[in-house]
Amino acid sequence: MITAGIIGATGYVGVELVRLLVAHPGVAKLSLSSVSFEGQNIVDIYPNLFGQLRGKTDGVLSGADAVVEASDFVFTALPHGIAEKYAADCIAKGKKLVDLSADFRFDEDEATFTAWYKKPYEYPAVHAESVYGLPEMNREKIKKARVIGNPGCYVTAATLALLPVLEKSLVDTDGIIVDAKSGITGTGRNPSEKNNFSESGESFAPYGIGNHRHQPEIARNCSKAAGKDVNVIFTPHLLPMSRGIIATVYAKLEKPLSADEAHALYAARYADEPFVRVLPKGSTATTKNVRGSNFCDISVHTVNGGKTLLVVSALDNMVKGAAGQAVQNMNLLCGFAETAGIDHVPAAF
Repeated sequence: MITAGIIGATGYVGVELVRLLVAHPGVAKLSLSSVSFEGQNIVDIYPNLFGQLRGKTDGVLSGADAVVEASDFVFTALPHGIAEKYAADCIAKGKKLVDLSADFRFDEDEATFTAWYKKPYEYPAVHAESVYGLPEMNREKIKKARVIGNPGCYVTAATLALLPVLEKSLVDTDGIIVDAKSGITGTGRNPSEKNNFSESGESFAPYGIGNHRHQPEIARNCSKAAGKDVNVIFTPHLLPMSRGIIATVYAKLEKPLSADEAHALYAARYADEPFVRVLPKGSTATTKNVRGSNFCDISVHTVNGGKTLLVVSALDNMVKGAAGQAVQNMNLLCGFAETAGIDHVPAAF
């Protein structure tokens, strides 16, 4: 049993971590912090937690340093560029950390991080030992790490949609198209034009065309899987719903594949993955069927006479796209069952 800490517990990702960890069988205590609401009780901010903290925390929000001191394992759910110092502190004190910002998603590639996030590394030594936290790619490395960079939400959906064919060199790596849509929680809790109901309700639009920060992360993952540079055209869209991501991915096949062959390839690759569900042939992945769960549903299709692969990937951006995957990484780091605390059955509606 461990004490887990959440720095940034009152953002959407932070409170989703609270929801998952209060029910986790390996977590005895929770320590919570918030800059915006320090000294207040999280139940007053999120009344859905009323009566649900289960003796693991009194709900009072402290400072970040107090959370590090009190915890064996720390989650940082903060804006980009802040988590480095907490990771360095955790390493010095023999603790482990999963960061849910982009700070540790690029390993030692400071140039790419700086180009996209406009901030240099302050603690390069921490990045030298950090591990990218996509279990379906890096499970064994994750188990041995002390600092994990949790993947981006769009990135998880896109990468899982492409791994099987990239690993087998079955698609043309120049011009893979990732057409993805996310619920509004992906924009965060702070008010903005994007998450204003009058702007986003009854509307559907792309954003970040050609310059979304998940672009280089998707390209990096795909290139690692393929063993060569992969050119990805990624376009995100905002959907007028609270949570969920769906990505439709198109890739030209090097040689035609039947629908049966493509499906068999994906089913074999993910047969032992607890949170990737390759749907039966003829089915299509939807956001509704993964809502509130740590599953990524994948449906596999071929079009254009078997010359083009079309994969639909759906996940909950707050769970497999963020907090759930972070808990999955914690489970691997701490020796818990990988599914502990996150093996929820999705709601039917």
